[in-house]
Amino acid sequence: MRDIVIAGAGMAGLHAAEALREAGFDGRLTLVGDEPRRPYSRPPLSKEFLTGKGAPATLDLRQDAELDALALDLRLGRAAVALRPGERALELDDGSSVRADGVVIATGARARRPATGLAGVHVLRTAEDAAAVRAAFAEHERIVVVGAGFVGAEVAASARTAGLAVTLVEAAPTPLTRVIDPRVGRVFTELHRDNKVDLRLGVGVAGFEGDDRVRRVRLADGTAIEASLVVAGLGALPNTEWLAGSGVALAPGAGGVLCDEYCATSVPGVYAAGDLANWPHPRYGGRIRLEHWTNAGEQAGVAARNLLAGEGARQAFTPVPYFWSDQYGMKIQLLGQAAPADTVEVVHGSAEDRKFVAFLGRDGMLVGVLGLRSTPKVMRYRRLLAEPTTWAAALAEVSPPA
Repeated sequence: MRDIVIAGAGMAGLHAAEALREAGFDGRLTLVGDEPRRPYSRPPLSKEFLTGKGAPATLDLRQDAELDALALDLRLGRAAVALRPGERALELDDGSSVRADGVVIATGARARRPATGLAGVHVLRTAEDAAAVRAAFAEHERIVVVGAGFVGAEVAASARTAGLAVTLVEAAPTPLTRVIDPRVGRVFTELHRDNKVDLRLGVGVAGFEGDDRVRRVRLADGTAIEASLVVAGLGALPNTEWLAGSGVALAPGAGGVLCDEYCATSVPGVYAAGDLANWPHPRYGGRIRLEHWTNAGEQAGVAARNLLAGEGARQAFTPVPYFWSDQYGMKIQLLGQAAPADTVEVVHGSAEDRKFVAFLGRDGMLVGVLGLRSTPKVMRYRRLLAEPTTWAAALAEVSPPA
């Protein structure tokens, strides 16, 4: 194998390139990215960058010298438009093609956009998106954030830090419902209210109204919120359309690229990693797809090494999922899964004090550990999720309060 192409120049793509070089690959390594800038970190976009504490240069994942040391054929500002495995080629949007004996698909996902063409309605996924929202913060006194998932919740917190009046709209009864059991999610409801966010829970958005610019957000209950600035955090869609006709199997709907436990796709020599990879995890009841910064790096490393190793020496990817969020100066951490759960127990601290660790269980097994302002305690329980651990055994491991 002399020519490997990585489609996608984000966290997953960069980590795949580094893993290939560390594993001894000395052939031609092409990294293709549809954004014009070098690989950068997305988590600060909805936090430090929005509040003015981070400059564009601080987003860079690697310095120029570090990238140069990888000896990459770097194709930035170019999108992959087709994969032709039979011809060993990846086609780009400028009409060129790159020879590919092996491929790592890491094109990630894009923000779901609301159905409106009105100015003033933003999403936040890229550095360009974040720059537009940051500029809008300086021009507006109030904002409506639609969707209280992690991105929406972080944007709401950043907007409050920047001094804007914030209304946060969520169709579910609590924030973060998709990933955190509502019994714990209620803590985050109160966290937003503590910070004077106008929360509208259990009601969806019917539409956006205005002339050329948004002027109000109409809710499903008939009420309206006046606003000339909106950020929609409605989730993400995997960037897989360009794989049509390639033979790479896709999950139904917007489920991403189907992989096996080694991150291999249905096409020999083609692996996938990051936000679009859909693979079987033995401890989480079937297939999962994770849109987490940590997962993107870890999975890319495994996919790259497996691409080189061949079938006899490949490593299954069975991580402990890990995610964190910073809101109102507080760190939220999640190990494993926090929803759905049939058992929730706070094992350290208390929700009332906004400082706690909670265990989450399903079918008699520990499936998640969630913490607020409790970093050391959360991380000590990671080992309990690395292997199947019963609920009783997990509780027996709880350390006494420090």
